[in-house]
Amino acid sequence: MPITLNDEAAQVAFGETLGRALAGRGQVHLIGDLGAGKTTLARGILRAHGHGGAVKSPTYTLVEPYETASARIFHFDLYRLGDPEELEFMGARDMLGSDALCLIEWPSRGAGWLPAPDLEIHLQLVSGGGRRVSGTAYSQQGRAVLAAMPASLSHKEDEC
Repeated sequence: MPITLNDEAAQVAFGETLGRALAGRGQVHLIGDLGAGKTTLARGILRAHGHGGAVKSPTYTLVEPYETASARIFHFDLYRLGDPEELEFMGARDMLGSDALCLIEWPSRGAGWLPAPDLEIHLQLVSGGGRRVSGTAYSQQGRAVLAAMPASLSHKEDEC
């Protein structure tokens, strides 16, 4: 059964738990409608790695890099991406291929170019302003992250 997060504070706290489980590495696709809280979740993940500043959605810049004492994190928002090949021109291959944590909002816009994720996190609006969160693992690392999360986070473990 998915986890329901009742407010923004719960969503950030969940992001912090997820961030610790990710240990500063991996490809995470954040999936949900506009306003579902993808950037709020990213803020929690960044806080888990010591980032205390603002976290804005990189809607216009496409990527926002963060350097913390424990990780290099790239927060992508591909909502305004015109063509997946644009990722090549902006040097995303180096960011995605590095030993970093990559959080990717709107990954469907980069279909055919992005590597397979380790983990997909699905966010869904629920009545009353909360969010329903579930996860799907696509790699050994993704499965380990989900195993470290609260037991009620539903997921299916696809083959690598």
